[in-house]
Amino acid sequence: MTRPLYLALGVLSFATGFVGILLPLIPTVPLMLLAAFCFARSNPAWERRLLEDPRFGPHIRAWRTRGAIPRRGKWLATGLMGIGTLTALAFTDGPVQWLPAAIAVPVLAWCWTRPDA
Repeated sequence: MTRPLYLALGVLSFATGFVGILLPLIPTVPLMLLAAFCFARSNPAWERRLLEDPRFGPHIRAWRTRGAIPRRGKWLATGLMGIGTLTALAFTDGPVQWLPAAIAVPVLAWCWTRPDA
């Protein structure tokens, strides 16, 4: 029963991550990490293809072995979260304007504590 659910979640994660290649606000690599996790439990051949892919494989292997995130990815995440936070501060009012900052600070703190890939 769980194998079809993992397969469906893997396909959905892969498809959304693939769209993230074209749309900069969708995080491609985390979605590919989730897809590889799901495929490992549902379709090992698809997991192997992801691990052998020259674009995604190194990131997935670095995460699995060392929990590492590339420095470029950390800087990109910081910049995009900063832009999102500044946009919310400029265009919204009330307590909701602080929500992106409240999310970005702990996420970025966690991200920057990971080793560099």
